[in-house]
This record gives sequence, C-alpha cells and structure tokens, in this order.
Amino acid sequence: MLLKEYRICMPLTVDEYKIGQLYMISKHSHEQSDRGEGVEVVQNEPFEDPHHGNGQFTEKRVYLNSKLPSWARAVVPKIFYVTEKAWNYYPYTITEYTCSFLPKFSIHIETKYEDNKGSNNHIFDNEAKDLEREVCFIDIACDEIPERYYKESEDPKHFKSEKTGRGQLREGWRDSHQPIMCSYKLVTVKFEVWGLQTRVEQFVHKVVRDILLIGHRQAFAWVDEWYDMTMDDVREYEKNMHEQTNIKVCNQHSSTVDDIESHAQTST
Repeated sequence: MLLKEYRICMPLTVDEYKIGQLYMISKHSHEQSDRGEGVEVVQNEPFEDPHHGNGQFTEKRVYLNSKLPSWARAVVPKIFYVTEKAWNYYPYTITEYTCSFLPKFSIHIETKYEDNKGSNNHIFDNEAKDLEREVCFIDIACDEIPERYYKESEDPKHFKSEKTGRGQLREGWRDSHQPIMCSYKLVTVKFEVWGLQTRVEQFVHKVVRDILLIGHRQAFAWVDEWYDMTMDDVREYEKNMHEQTNIKVCNQHSSTVDDIESHAQTST
C-alpha cells in the first residue's frame, strides 16, 4: 500500500469550484473519448448517506488501455477498463477504483475542499492521523505536465478569465492570490502482488498526479464557460455530455469486440 496526500490550490472559492468540478469532469471525459479512450457512465443519481447526508452517486467504466505502460499492456486484456464509484457529498467526496481483472488492485481517494492555500495539516486527522504519508503540493501554474497534454489555452500562466479577471498566474501566486481554495486528496493505492507491488503503486501515483494536475488546470482555464452556471445548469450539461460520451465509448468498444470475435472465428 502506498499512501500520499495531494494538495491542489485553485484561484477560486469552494462554492465556485462545486460547479467547475462537475463541468470539468464531464467535458474532460467527453474529450478523452475522442482519443480512443473513454469514460462510460453506468449510473448517476442522487444518494443519501446517514452520516454525510444528501449527495450524488456515480458509477463509471474508465477505459485506460492506451495509458498503460508496455509491460502492463502485455498482460491485460485488449478491452480493459477500471470501475470508478464516487460518492459526492461536496465539500467531501469519496472515489474508489477497482478492476475485476486485477482483484488485488484498488485506488481509494478521499477529498476535502477548504478556502485556504493548503495550510491545513490536520484535515485528515479522523481518516489517517497515525498513517505515514508524503504530502505533495501540485501547482497548476508552474508544475510541468506531459507534453502531449499541453495546450497554451489551458496554461494558467497565459490564460486570463474575461468574466473574473483572474489568471496569468506567476510563480508564488498561492501566497497572495485571492480568492484561493485547496483540494485536499488522500490517495491510497494498493497492488498486493509480490514482485510488482512497488513498481505498480509508484506508476499509478504518477498517473494520478498527472490527471489531477491536468484536470485542475482545465477547470480553471474553462472558468468562463461554467462561471455563470447554476447547479441545475451544470447537471443538465453533465447529463448531455454523459449521453454523448456513452455513445462514442460504447461504439468504440463494441467494434473492438466484433474485431476480436471475427479474428477468433478466422483462426478457428
């Protein structure tokens, strides 16, 4: 098991990011489906928890084959997906990732949002007070992202919001920017297979970190698209994006299944 705590500051308020997060996830998932990857939404509905109250439960299938390193692609099925289950009780969320093909693999993420610059060292005292972990700050403006994902229009050093006037962030922006909020993420990766555990857990954390960096950059860079939305507006947008993305993803993977079956029949 490898546990890390990520802290990602945003030039937004927690209330603003409630809308921005939902918009970003839906748009990002739709864009990813254009690259031969995709997120199929299986379930998305209100959910009530006796402790956390009213929230939203979402179940997705995340197709990741092209994100895997070559050594991993050699041992997993051609049609490979991870099941994501998320319980959103904003400003607290729980997300779990599992894979039926790899029963000893899992990712567990607990997220809390606060209006500060990542200065709360006790935010997970109830969840992991005595657990040793590395704290990693992610800077949406200054940290490097993989070159294939870079877009100048999504670079907070260059982007400036017309609606909020925020942007063109410079090194050290977290020390003085207002407003500012922080997304605190407690991420546990498990891959309990002798000989591969350390390698896989470290690789998964690298992927998680890249995804967090890219996603939070996009949430800010797209702020003018979602800033005037209400919760009803963003839920309607989310619904439309899910329907469009599901069509793309299901068509792609049904074609893959047909290709595999056809190849098998020819071989026979």
